[in-house]
Amino acid sequence: MIEQLDYEAVGLISGLEVHQQLLTKEKLFCRCPSGLYTKTHDGEVLRHMRPTLSELGEYDGTALMEFKTKKEILYLLNRLNVCTYEMDDTPPFLINPEAIDIAIRLCLLMNMDIIDEVHIARKQYLDGSIPTGFQRTAIIGVNGFLPFKGRRLNVTHLSIEEDSCREVQDIGHRIVFRTDRLGVPLTETVTGADLRTPAEVRDAILLIGQVARSTKAVRTGIGAARQDINVSVRGGSRVEIKGVPRAPYAVKLVHNEAIRQINLLRLRDKLRERGLDAPDKIQMNFTDVSNILAGVEIDYMQKALAAGGRIYGACIKGVHDLALHPTQPGVTFLDELSGRIRVIACLDQPPIVIGSNRLPEFPRIHRTVERLRRRLQVTENDDFYLVWGPEADCRTAVEEIRLRFGDATLGVPKETRQSLIGGFTTFERILPGPDRMYPDTDLPPTRIDPERIEAARAQLPTAPWVREARYREWGVPPQTIHYLIRSGVAEIVDEVVEKTGVDGLLAAVEIGDRAKALGRDGVPVRNLPPERWVEIFDLYTDGRIGVESIRTLAARLAREGEMSVTEACAAEGIDPASEEQWHSAVDSLLTRMADVVEAGVDEKALRYISGQAVYILHGKAAAKDVVTYIKERLEEGNL
Repeated sequence: MIEQLDYEAVGLISGLEVHQQLLTKEKLFCRCPSGLYTKTHDGEVLRHMRPTLSELGEYDGTALMEFKTKKEILYLLNRLNVCTYEMDDTPPFLINPEAIDIAIRLCLLMNMDIIDEVHIARKQYLDGSIPTGFQRTAIIGVNGFLPFKGRRLNVTHLSIEEDSCREVQDIGHRIVFRTDRLGVPLTETVTGADLRTPAEVRDAILLIGQVARSTKAVRTGIGAARQDINVSVRGGSRVEIKGVPRAPYAVKLVHNEAIRQINLLRLRDKLRERGLDAPDKIQMNFTDVSNILAGVEIDYMQKALAAGGRIYGACIKGVHDLALHPTQPGVTFLDELSGRIRVIACLDQPPIVIGSNRLPEFPRIHRTVERLRRRLQVTENDDFYLVWGPEADCRTAVEEIRLRFGDATLGVPKETRQSLIGGFTTFERILPGPDRMYPDTDLPPTRIDPERIEAARAQLPTAPWVREARYREWGVPPQTIHYLIRSGVAEIVDEVVEKTGVDGLLAAVEIGDRAKALGRDGVPVRNLPPERWVEIFDLYTDGRIGVESIRTLAARLAREGEMSVTEACAAEGIDPASEEQWHSAVDSLLTRMADVVEAGVDEKALRYISGQAVYILHGKAAAKDVVTYIKERLEEGNL
């Protein structure tokens, strides 16, 4: 198993599809409220899905695969956030103009060409996540780029589309969805295959997220942004890792997918060495072996039989020991088979499938194994596999074993894989083809006039990379820069610096790191509006409070809400002094410390005197200003 990879040597390339919910009042194609999530329901709808022909008279392969699952789909509805449109009982409303305007701004930030006319298309989804069986989507911008690590990250297009349902449960042939998220507007930002390392994938996700959040027009929180990562290595195929929730997860996911594809290519070579160089070379014998295993003490098999199910065995010719071939770290090709069976045959009770290599783990069944080998006509060059459950599902399962070995003769199958905790993936569905897209005939085109584009351009925020460069010049630490831009706090910093003239580094640290620490302690400092920060820093730049008082006042104002800065000062015992007032206080201190002054003031003595001055002033003046004033008075020598 390869743990370290030279990504350039293996030809790793990656691209992104970043999905971001938009902060609109209404959903994309109806007038239901957007972003209103509920935990209860007051209605249910039961549906089944079937594929339809494309305009070219073809079925999409993914749709056919989903149809094989024979899923029963239950939708949980709440009248507060769903209507007849989502259930495909009434036509759609015109596309939400607020969502289009946000999408235009995002396109402009990513240097894209805005299309003249928005045309709605339908994208087939037969997994049940959208009750209509298709997702409405439309391209808004094309041919863009983002500055990225000294080069351009190409952004091929940005689409606006409706979000899918939230999955609640998926057991056997029944899947349950909650419909509150259904129809929420989101954008899909698609990059070119320009990313060459897992770390670059992570950083690109963060960059696109920063661009989106800079508009203040996107939703944040769990599930508001999701990434699909396309990965391939030299000789492999495009594999889409679906639903990556956080950027840091991308590093291990992409690395492990690269390892997986390399190992699948090695498996292909082993199969070819055995003369299995095409899917039609894979031969299989299969039959019902329930009678042979009826008395064997394997709990899950006996439970299947007791429930009226069957046990099927399948012999694959010429593949002895290849099911143990590694794919991902700690994962074998047998797990690939299990993942496929789990999704398509809906046999989801682990271990799902047992290979003949595992049967010796069970004591006292040697004679049973020999009977199985004879029944299935297994030779020393073959392996056999056992599945159990409803008979129809068992038949589907053994066919999928044959098909997956057939795919293995070609190398890496094009498929969508689900991201798992720990950086691993499992099969979700085969990769959709072009036949899944077709024009929507229910909605007219929407014209985007130049005036609309210019109005959006006037609302553009400062680009994240511009802010980053500025903060680096100020000397702001990289981790602080990342937090400020990612969290949206950077705009407050910029406003404070512009209106008060305070040092940028100080503003960034106080509004970033210090305020973040307050937040960890339960202080709702993120709720503090920019104007409050400006008032606090005005006191500081006027020399009326010290830096120590900035976070004290911020914490008080965050807790009290409508309290004024003056009231907050009074509540904290801070008396914002004029320069004259605190000068007088320092003069009095120096007079009281005449013995220290007369003995001669070295650096140690200066630190002591300054410390005492800062203490008695209680934040009424900046420490650096206090030190400067003390030095000036000592140089005058007229105390």
